Order: sequence, then C-alpha cells, then structure tokens
Amino acid sequence: MPQARLVGSTRLKVWGFDIYDAQLWVAPGFQAARYADTALALELHYLRDFSRADIARRSLDEMRRSAPISDAQAKAWQQKLEAAFSDVKKNDRILGIYLPQTRTARFLTNGQPTGEVSDGDFARLFFGIWLSPQTSEPAMRKALLAGTP
Repeated sequence: MPQARLVGSTRLKVWGFDIYDAQLWVAPGFQAARYADTALALELHYLRDFSRADIARRSLDEMRRSAPISDAQAKAWQQKLEAAFSDVKKNDRILGIYLPQTRTARFLTNGQPTGEVSDGDFARLFFGIWLSPQTSEPAMRKALLAGTP
C-alpha cells in the first residue's frame, strides 16, 4: 500500500491492563462507513503475551458481534487464524492487510508473512472487530477512524 496514510491510533486497555497499541493505515478513497471497500492495514503492537489460540478465539467472538457465523465456519476460520498467527510476546507486532480487489486478508508478524485468508466475508468481519459500528470497543473505533471521512 504505497499511498497509505495513517489515520488513527489508540491503545486497548482491558480492566486496567494494557493489551496493545493499534494503528490504522488506509489507501486513498477510504470511507469509514465502507471500510471493506478500500485497502487498509491495521497494526497491533502487543504489550502482553498471548497464545495464538487465545487470539483466534477472541477474534471469532468479536467477529460474531457483526454477523452470525455457523459453528462449521467458525471452526474453519479458527484454524486459519491459528495458522496465520503465532504466539505473541510483549513488543511483537501483527500487521493485518486487507486487499479488497482479491478479497484477501494478509498477516505479518514482526514483518514476516505468516498467513493469508482469501475470503471476503472473513476479511470484512475480521477488520470489523475494530472498524464495524458493532465493535465492542466504540472508543477504539472512533480513535482509529479519527482522520477519515
């Protein structure tokens, strides 16, 4: 995403614990209401250790806030998430890149490619964890989208 620009950043805290810092980068033409139509990149800089299974499980729980997901689909997506992520340690960075033209979500951990999911529904719901109006963290969404129309 050579023309991407940083539009927002924030820190997720849960019960007073720092979880991660997030930054949202978007391609020209990005509109918050149509976040799944334009390329974007979301970077999470972890401030705590988490297992890949925990990240995958929490991601699916959050994705279900935006749309119903069958148990079979959730199982398949959990496997893809666990394959795309590694266990994270404090200061690790996960970058998720959404490419709408191929309906693909690509993941990098500490700058190294770790996985890809070519499924538009997955990508829309995954990035919706942070960008959908149904997010469980509306203040985080607002901060990430602060510099967008």
